[in-house]
Amino acid sequence: MRANGQVRFLKISAQLQRRVAVTLTSVIGAWLLVTFGMAINQMTVSAQRLALSEQEAKVESAEERVANYRGSIDEVTKDLERRQEMLESLGDQYLGDLPEPEAQAPATSTQSREEEKTVKTISAMVPEAAGLARIEARQIRFAEKMTKVAHARTIKAEAAIRQFGLNPAVLARQARNAQGGLFEPFFGKGKKDIRDPRFLKLAAALGRMDAMERALAAIPTAMPAASMMMSSGFGYRADPFTGAGAMHAGLDFKGPIGTPILAAAEGKVVMAGFNGGYGNTIEIRHANGLVTRYAHLSGLNVRRGQMVDRGVQIGRMGSSGRSTGSHLHFEVRLNGQAINPRKFLEANPDVLKVQTVAGNRADSAAKE
Repeated sequence: MRANGQVRFLKISAQLQRRVAVTLTSVIGAWLLVTFGMAINQMTVSAQRLALSEQEAKVESAEERVANYRGSIDEVTKDLERRQEMLESLGDQYLGDLPEPEAQAPATSTQSREEEKTVKTISAMVPEAAGLARIEARQIRFAEKMTKVAHARTIKAEAAIRQFGLNPAVLARQARNAQGGLFEPFFGKGKKDIRDPRFLKLAAALGRMDAMERALAAIPTAMPAASMMMSSGFGYRADPFTGAGAMHAGLDFKGPIGTPILAAAEGKVVMAGFNGGYGNTIEIRHANGLVTRYAHLSGLNVRRGQMVDRGVQIGRMGSSGRSTGSHLHFEVRLNGQAINPRKFLEANPDVLKVQTVAGNRADSAAKE
């Protein structure tokens, strides 16, 4: 250390260095052991929970079901009727006409073989309930099949959403945050709830699928104008009035005054009127924080609060506001942040096909 023209040296003995090294090694070793132990404990807890869940499902499908059949055939019959009502309701709402599996379909999995054993056990111990046991087995197989279909469709929808540069997990959280209403039991007061975990998994899988498909259907992919001539892109550009560097938050489509302006996706009109430099403007709010903006219009065909479908005419192209000529300024915003609309309008045809299927299902569910 140099101070006031003098140099001083700080000497550390070899013994002290060894002690420091041993201490640091011990601390790091202890930390690694604790971390490793916590990881092992977490894995053990997860494995125990999984085993417990599987055991609960097994008890519900075997011992408890036998006890239920022995206790009251009438109550089991009513429970199966409620389950059938639930399956039909979920199928109609989410999946449409999905064929039921054949009554005598062979067991193809360990769980299916266990189910067949349960049916045989019930038939042997409670012969008068053999027919009901087979109906219950069919319901369970149907629930498992619907769950697999829901998972497959969810994966397709999530992959399509990622193609647009959006995060499926974020959209799913936003969809869950936009729910509410009073609690009302599905089967009415005083009636037994469905306790078999396979039916609960089905409900969760269908809910996830519904959120993803609705989010996908709401992405604005339809061309917003009957004109394909793009006159300005998204991002940095020279301002057309001052020449200074500026941020362009959308795409410009050039065309004659009066060219039809179309909704890029289904949604609700939240703004329809004059908006400063944007001129005559329409804003449509879609699901999960997405908003599209259509500016510099010469005329409006919609009003605030109106619901519009994808592809319907909402206005006419013009040059109102801060504009150098007839064109449409088109923006897409996610939670208030402008994003490049081009990735939506130039989507892969395969992705658009998945979106169309998701949109048709969402429309059918809404009409029902």
